Amino acid sequence: MVSSILKTEKLCKSFSNGGLQQHVIKNLDLEIREGDFTVIMGSSGSGKSTLLYALSGMDKPSMGKVLFNGTEIQNYSNDELAVFRRGNCGFVFQSVYLLDNQNVLDNVLTGALIVQKNSPELVEKAKDLLRKVGLGEEDLKKYPSQLSGGEAQRVGIVRAIINDPKILFADEPTGQLNSSAGRDVLDIFTGLHQKGQSIVMVTHDLKTALRGTRVLYLRDGGIVGDFSMPVYGENDLKERRNKLTAFLEEMGW
Repeated sequence: MVSSILKTEKLCKSFSNGGLQQHVIKNLDLEIREGDFTVIMGSSGSGKSTLLYALSGMDKPSMGKVLFNGTEIQNYSNDELAVFRRGNCGFVFQSVYLLDNQNVLDNVLTGALIVQKNSPELVEKAKDLLRKVGLGEEDLKKYPSQLSGGEAQRVGIVRAIINDPKILFADEPTGQLNSSAGRDVLDIFTGLHQKGQSIVMVTHDLKTALRGTRVLYLRDGGIVGDFSMPVYGENDLKERRNKLTAFLEEMGW
């Protein structure tokens, strides 16, 4: 039986807007299994990114519980949440936020050194991961201004996975990429998942969602649809697209 890696109980998130409370996430119960590639979809304002931030410890819920491997994290202090994220989570965003004054290799190592000790093994691990996402030796000394959008996102992915996170969170990771670069990045995510990486990804894009094994559809802060698919494969792409499209249309996408 596949174990649960992440769970919420009656999760709520509200924001104050002009003196009024805006309820973005409402009494949400969710269980994410280890090894799943979970995709969160929904219309603008449905609470997708808010949910991602609450699940990952980047933001605290207003009420309810977030359990990571059975441990409640919602009452952690900010310092405790930072330690939790460093030890358990990787993050890939639409904007990569690389450090402009550091080259590719140093950008990757900066995050890793907070958790791991500097060593020749760590440097080799960083270089190996960069090679696996298509960046060669000549790219390691480039600065962010010298990278294409797709190359920068690949660096961001390596930075996110170098500490072997138990779960990888991604928020619209292909949102600023052209179709070719976006496909390359999605291939990397697919490869990571096929090796056992647990992934939770927010997207509005059908091509991106097709890579998942589970699609959750949010509306008004609650899950109104839950659709499962087998592990991604090119051979079943047409049938996969048709089934997911039918589900999304039923949800009002």
